[in-house]
Amino acid sequence: QVQLVESGGGLVQAGGSLRLSCAASGRTFSSYAMGWFRQAQGKEREFVSAISWSGGLTYYADSVKGRFTISRDNAKNTVYLQMNSLKPEDTAVYYCATPAEPNTYEYKYWGQGTQVTVSS
Repeated sequence: QVQLVESGGGLVQAGGSLRLSCAASGRTFSSYAMGWFRQAQGKEREFVSAISWSGGLTYYADSVKGRFTISRDNAKNTVYLQMNSLKPEDTAVYYCATPAEPNTYEYKYWGQGTQVTVSS
């Protein structure tokens, strides 16, 4: 059974940084893409970033491009989201996700989320 556990959220002032982690278990981590999404209160969940199985391809929402960096350590079964220059509008619950099949970005498995709050 695939399990994803996020950590690293918290309260930070605008302009600050946080690094989120997502530890995966239950299958061969290195075979699958990983993604980060977020959901602010009262809003729909939105895509933040994704990374291919090898880490060679990365994707970002326009709203975070240049401020957030996704990476992965396949030896540690962990994906990271380094968030710099945080803004109050980045406040949300952040989720990591992974697809059911290799070579796709159709996410099936989700973590429980970690709260990020950016104060102005």
